[in-house]
Amino acid sequence: MTMPVGDLPLWVVLIVSALLLIGSGLTLLGAIGLLRLPTFYERIHAPTLGTSWGIGAIMLASIVYFSVAGSRPVLHEILIGIFVTLTTPVTLILLARAALHRDRAEGNPSVPDDGAQPGER
Repeated sequence: MTMPVGDLPLWVVLIVSALLLIGSGLTLLGAIGLLRLPTFYERIHAPTLGTSWGIGAIMLASIVYFSVAGSRPVLHEILIGIFVTLTTPVTLILLARAALHRDRAEGNPSVPDDGAQPGER
């Protein structure tokens, strides 16, 4: 049985509130970066950092709250953190490589070349 929210100790409420504010603030910064940054390559970077660190703080808040409210350690949220930590960078890399391939195929002059010497291709 879980403890009512009104019966939680003050230190738990403060820690959970701080972690939720930090996590939501980082996620908001990532969303703002997605809207404000000028190029696609810059835009995909901001949300990945915001969601990774933001979900970490929200996950810690959930662990603290449900561990204290349930009077037992609750650690299954770590699986969510592992999933997000593994999938977010992979998604970033795949999106960036697809966009880079598309831009090179279109002959976009602002895209850097692959770094290979002309005789090595």
